[in-house]
Amino acid sequence: MAIHDVAPDTWEDCLRLHQAVRAVADIPLTWLVVPRYHGRSLPSAPMERALDALLAQGHELALHGYTHLDSAPPHAGWRSRFLRNVFTQGEGEFAAIGEQEARQQIELGLAWFAERGWEVRGFVPPAWLLGEGAWRALRTFSLDYTTTMTHFHLLRARRSLLAPSLVYAARNQAGRLLSPPLADATAAAMKPAPLVRLGLHPRDAHYPALLRHAQRLVERLLAERRPRTKADFAAAWAAVPASAAITSTDPTGRRRPSANARSPHTRGSDNHSG
Repeated sequence: MAIHDVAPDTWEDCLRLHQAVRAVADIPLTWLVVPRYHGRSLPSAPMERALDALLAQGHELALHGYTHLDSAPPHAGWRSRFLRNVFTQGEGEFAAIGEQEARQQIELGLAWFAERGWEVRGFVPPAWLLGEGAWRALRTFSLDYTTTMTHFHLLRARRSLLAPSLVYAARNQAGRLLSPPLADATAAAMKPAPLVRLGLHPRDAHYPALLRHAQRLVERLLAERRPRTKADFAAAWAAVPASAAITSTDPTGRRRPSANARSPHTRGSDNHSG
């Protein structure tokens, strides 16, 4: 399970999300941290002290872009315009930038983490969008994993697992009404799968109905699955031989293991949520 968009601007909402989860179960989470959220660099000593404490408790911090803003020139294609302007509202930082700029943004983010003594094992692009240049740049770093909207990717082993993220669309009323039943349906469809992902965003904290649904969903998942951070799942899955999986094609066009690959250490109902 992950909390997205962690930054000084969003910290109070992130804490509310964490409190809602802890009311159900005190489980390790992956906190997706944005060093300069929307281009701002604000004093964040209380947040950083809290994140230090969470790390000591077994949580994980992952790099979630650098600014969380899409600064690339517009594209003519309708799909690109929809994803970048409507679906993400201009926050897909790595959706359309080139390889060199993507590498620079990741380097800046990693340097920010290093200044605080925080280990980084994973990178999750804002809005889960990675263009071709960003994919190439990401491969040059010693990171264990990344995730897109539909897949969990092992970067070094070049393997991917179908694992759609359960997420709420809190930006508008239609999304707030439709996304909970969609999350339920996706969770039911993924019941045999080795991994189910749940992501919460700061905006979700403003809607009690969404928080209550998330709590019920967490309860149901924990009845059958073991909670893990993304980094822990990546390490365990990397230990599974690639020869045990059926290959499929990921967004870069490379051949990778599909969702038919067995989860690390999965026995019966001992599946994972993360």
